[in-house]
Amino acid sequence: MPGDSEFRFPGGHRDFRTTRWTTISRAGRRDGSAESERALERLCRTYWYPLYVFLRRQGKSPQDAEDLTQAFFGHMLENNALGTARLERGRFRTFLLTALKHFVTDQWKKETAQKRGGGARLIELDAQIAEDRYRFEPVDRFDPEKLFERRWAMTLIEQVLAQLESEYELKGKRDLFIRLQPFLFDKKAEIPQATIAQDLGMKEATLNTEVFRLRARSRQLLREEIAQTVTTAAEIDSEMRELFAALQA
Repeated sequence: MPGDSEFRFPGGHRDFRTTRWTTISRAGRRDGSAESERALERLCRTYWYPLYVFLRRQGKSPQDAEDLTQAFFGHMLENNALGTARLERGRFRTFLLTALKHFVTDQWKKETAQKRGGGARLIELDAQIAEDRYRFEPVDRFDPEKLFERRWAMTLIEQVLAQLESEYELKGKRDLFIRLQPFLFDKKAEIPQATIAQDLGMKEATLNTEVFRLRARSRQLLREEIAQTVTTAAEIDSEMRELFAALQA
């Protein structure tokens, strides 16, 4: 069975089959299996900070934003909202943000009837790291939803960069990746390609080929990440456009 990041298209190409919704269903089972725990860990790692930022921009204190994020994930699992998620509900990030809004409006008062900290902590959130990151968020440019979108986009980019670095390190080319990384999303970098080629002892044409390959691989990985957040293959291009628009806003 294909992994979460694999999708195939008809006619011998990759077919859009497994999405983040499958990951959510696995996380929602909470059956103690390694697969379920990996799915839950990936879900929390990807979305906890965008949700935290959304709550902070809404005016929640650092402690309340942390508690709400913790309680929200716990609420979703305890009520099997993840395990019963349906493909027709659309993009997962939209589903998740809508669910958070409902939770904050309808459920948080009930949840706070418990003594603070009395419930089990579903995930470990480092509030200090979160606040350190939040201080660098744009102050006036984004409303809570736009900031959520931006952090979602940046999280996917960070995951792609981490995967690329790992791949290059396995090939013994981590230094090359570090030098080429500035050219991934911008054709103009502070140091020209000719200079980098000279530093690395290779022809500029060879370096150009390496940049082309890196960009192609990054697009492939990013599309695979996007594929896990939508319900149809047709939505991938649209999500790619929205992702870059969120980054450039």
